[in-house]
Amino acid sequence: MRPVQLIHKKRDGGALDDAEIRAFIAGVTDGSIPDYQVAAMLMAIYFRGLDDRELASWADAMTRSGDVIDLSRIARPKVDKHSTGGSATDLDPAGARGRRVRGRGAMVSGRGLGHTGARSTS
Repeated sequence: MRPVQLIHKKRDGGALDDAEIRAFIAGVTDGSIPDYQVAAMLMAIYFRGLDDRELASWADAMTRSGDVIDLSRIARPKVDKHSTGGSATDLDPAGARGRRVRGRGAMVSGRGLGHTGARSTS
């Protein structure tokens, strides 16, 4: 199915199936879907929403669109701390609420956080 058909389907209130979502995300990541069509899909999703199944499929497709690190060999709890643009001083995990969290965290830097050592590939 072409991206325009998927955009129309979502715009008109339809639910996207898993294969359609995966194909759309693949097209976004490989550059075959132009930015204006990505924007149109995001607008359709904003106005129509995603049901729980669509959202889970969308999140999984996005996760699998890049390299996935297998951390299963680490026995201790893993802690995910996503920065909203601050620096390394804001390391209190969102759910900790002042409690000490015993776990393992990895330093991951995104392209948008140049001051953390990330390098853009564009």
